[in-house]
This record gives sequence, C-alpha cells and structure tokens, in this order.
Amino acid sequence: MSTETIWLIIGLGGQALFSMRFLVQWYQSERQKKSIIPIEFWYFSILGGLTLFSYAVYKQDPVFIIGQSTGLFIYSRNLYFISKERKALAKQER
Repeated sequence: MSTETIWLIIGLGGQALFSMRFLVQWYQSERQKKSIIPIEFWYFSILGGLTLFSYAVYKQDPVFIIGQSTGLFIYSRNLYFISKERKALAKQER
C-alpha cells in the first residue's frame, strides 16, 4: 500500500470521526427532545480534528492546518470548561 493511500485512509477516517460528532449530537437531541451538546461531541471533535490536522500537515495545506488547529483549541477549551463545572458541582454536593 502506498504512502498516499495510507494518508487518504487516515484523512477519510478523520473525517468519519469528525462527522460522528454530529450524529451523536443529533441522536441525543432527538432522545431528549431538545437541542443538547453531549460530551461525546467534544471528544469526537478532538479525535477527528487531530486526525484531520495530521492529514493536513502531511498534505502541507496551511489553510486546513490553521482551521484544524483553531478548532482543536476550541474543542479542548470546551472540555476544560465542562471538567471545571463538573468538579465545582461535585464539590457542592459534598
């Protein structure tokens, strides 16, 4: 298998992971009959974003690299806020 084929598979895998976030969000919203963003949305965002970032670096595409690195910062920041909120709630429950 050629290097190009392997990177194409990695890129497609990253896109699949990234797309899963929308399916998870849609499924959870339908189940709860309101718009929600489950924590899995952010984990799929990071996994897909990291994979796509790697693909973009391999392809040396600066537009794609900037877009994915910006997204990765935002996804990580949202997980930080979620973690911080959960810790604060756990402290209050004690």
